Amino acid sequence: MDGAEVIRAQLAVLPSTPGVYRMLGADGRVLYVGKAKNLKRRVASYTRTEGLPNRTRRMVALTRAMEFVTTHTEAEALLLEANLIRTLLPPFNVLVKDDRSFSYIAIGRGHGFPRLIHHRGTAARHGRRQEDLFGPYASPHLVGVTIAALQRAFLLRTCDDGVFASRTRPCLQYQIKRCSAPCVGRTTEEDYAAQVQGVRDVLAGRSAEVQARFAARMADCSDRLEYEEAARWRDRIRALTALQSRQSINLEGVVDEADVLAIHADGGTACIQAFFFRGGRNQGTRAFFPRHDREEEAPDILAAFAAQLYEDHPPPGLVLLSHPVADPELLAEALSLRAGRRVTVDCPRRGPKRRAVDHALDNARDAHGRRMAERSAQAGLLDGLARLFGLPRAPARIEVYDTSHIQGAFPVGAMVVAGPEGFQRNAYRRFHIRDPQAAGDDFAMMREVFTRRFVRALKEDPERSGGQWPDLVLIDGGLGQLNAARGVLEAHGITGLPLVAIAKGPDRNAGRERLFLADREPIALAPHDPLLHFLQRLRDEAHRTAIDSHRTRRLKAMSHTRIDGIPGIGPARKKALLHHFGSATAVASAGLKDLEAAPGISAAVARRVYEHFHH
Repeated sequence: MDGAEVIRAQLAVLPSTPGVYRMLGADGRVLYVGKAKNLKRRVASYTRTEGLPNRTRRMVALTRAMEFVTTHTEAEALLLEANLIRTLLPPFNVLVKDDRSFSYIAIGRGHGFPRLIHHRGTAARHGRRQEDLFGPYASPHLVGVTIAALQRAFLLRTCDDGVFASRTRPCLQYQIKRCSAPCVGRTTEEDYAAQVQGVRDVLAGRSAEVQARFAARMADCSDRLEYEEAARWRDRIRALTALQSRQSINLEGVVDEADVLAIHADGGTACIQAFFFRGGRNQGTRAFFPRHDREEEAPDILAAFAAQLYEDHPPPGLVLLSHPVADPELLAEALSLRAGRRVTVDCPRRGPKRRAVDHALDNARDAHGRRMAERSAQAGLLDGLARLFGLPRAPARIEVYDTSHIQGAFPVGAMVVAGPEGFQRNAYRRFHIRDPQAAGDDFAMMREVFTRRFVRALKEDPERSGGQWPDLVLIDGGLGQLNAARGVLEAHGITGLPLVAIAKGPDRNAGRERLFLADREPIALAPHDPLLHFLQRLRDEAHRTAIDSHRTRRLKAMSHTRIDGIPGIGPARKKALLHHFGSATAVASAGLKDLEAAPGISAAVARRVYEHFHH
């Protein structure tokens, strides 16, 4: 039965209600996710293949099964469609391909002296944490600069609660006038709360009111001849002014909270430039390059992108689009459901808002041109690697491996992936070395990494048809690492994978690397060869990823305290004990009655803690 017959067979049982449908291929993989106001009518349109675009015909021909979910409204169907596309990554859908998360400024809750920190990730998954988020910011650097300015203006702490509870004297942040040292009682809870509210006011766009209050305090101190105190308020005003000047790249006519999305499509590819405005300030811009079929029109790409973008963070009150989409009312209704308040979607044709959109459109056009130039250069380098290593074609997937440890402690391995689009960070893998005998042995660590990677690949995709097998494997190391990797592949009957080891030259000087291949003499490229620089970038990325993974594992181990090993002591009780006693050492030396006096610690829990340390 061909695809059209499979689809036709579903019509008898389909309702005429809103919902989402999924088209599945012969291997069960989801080919396409779509939404419909009337499921039966929409699915029936796929049975008349003569009027369909070529891309849709290919999709129908590959369809071997379908799945359906009904919803109450079309807006709910649109939200579900966007969620499934982001989760399932169907090849025939427009897909937002961007593995960079957004950045937020977070202010803690549930503590007398909340901290000011940088949160990176999705706002949707943040509900369980006791923090209020402000953002998104397109650039982590912008968040860091903003937090530093807010510290100078409002003197809020950034340390975690464990450090705060164990302090006995002010830290360096207090000495350089970036914290008011609430940990040692240098400020009251009421004064600190006022500063927290000041930060909230600034992030909400009320900077002018806050600055006026600061100026009044400075003038009052000056009138009372308290010049040192007046100078401190002057410095805080300067910090606030610097923050405003950095974030004053505003576009006339844009309201306090809005996103501007502009698309430029050319040559079968598209770039969407997003500007984020919150609190009346521009919080950065980011270029997205969604995956889509060459036949897709720009308005359709933009509509699908907008629906998926707000899976990760709540939409603002206004979304400005560069192109009119097919059903802006439906998109606005879906985003309003996502935000829990009214969201307006508009494609302005004139006035200040149109100038804002045109500015974003110019940026999209420039970013698209730069991306095309980069892709052309990347394609030339991949072709060069194919010639250098005798590959049948330019590699579409390159995997690079490295390991890291310190005298055998916290051993890790890392795999990074690169291709025609550059580094594919969502495909990176990190390996905690499990074999204690392998720790410290670079060859044994590489054997474990290759065993775990390719045994899993054999299990999940033995036919090598899923695009997850590499066309070229690079190893940071010399002949020993190469032979270790070859031994693993031969032991599991894996053939046809080109292996190359990149060894640093004499005295580990960059530019004098040698390339080791199986059954070939080592290759030494000229120091200024573009291919050598490309290979160095690939190797350095694997090295950086391995070191970061090792450092993360080491710091996590260092952050553990003696309390962590006590059965029944979770994060809440651990926090209560540290707040009450100040340190894990003080908990270990506390008496039974002292433990029972800690808030939230029952007599049974206190006895368990006491017996853990005193056997």
